[in-house]
Amino acid sequence: MKRKSLLALALLISGSLFFAACNSEEKPTEETTGQEAAKDQPETHGTEIKPEDVTLTTPLNQEWVKTGKSTYDLKCQSCHKLTDERLVGPGWAGVTKRREPHWIMNMITNVDMMLETDPEAQKLLEQCLVRMPNQNITKDDARQILEFMRSNDGVK
Repeated sequence: MKRKSLLALALLISGSLFFAACNSEEKPTEETTGQEAAKDQPETHGTEIKPEDVTLTTPLNQEWVKTGKSTYDLKCQSCHKLTDERLVGPGWAGVTKRREPHWIMNMITNVDMMLETDPEAQKLLEQCLVRMPNQNITKDDARQILEFMRSNDGVK
């Protein structure tokens, strides 16, 4: 029952935020028009990523770090800080030291599956009270975001 109440509260909050954003008097900027185009795309959900599907390399792939940062800037930074401070969602500092790479990538690409099956993802929802939206991020994009997260955590 507690889980359903939290989910209902999260949906109410997200609906309120969506309503407020949609009724804004601001003129569209290049950034908001890009977001509008993304909204018109159908949602995609990835298949479950297994531990053996992710190979970490050292040194980091700097091209992936750069691309991952660009994706973070566009789709993630409005809810996640690069420090341990929580904004809407948890901060990213140290996440690659606390979580397995496949867990991180599944959380990015398969939010619904993770919230249904993973106790740690469910705890995050209870703490943050807002469900992470599906950002239509592919497995390859998620791998690049993971590389950027590793860089943020000090991996060279």
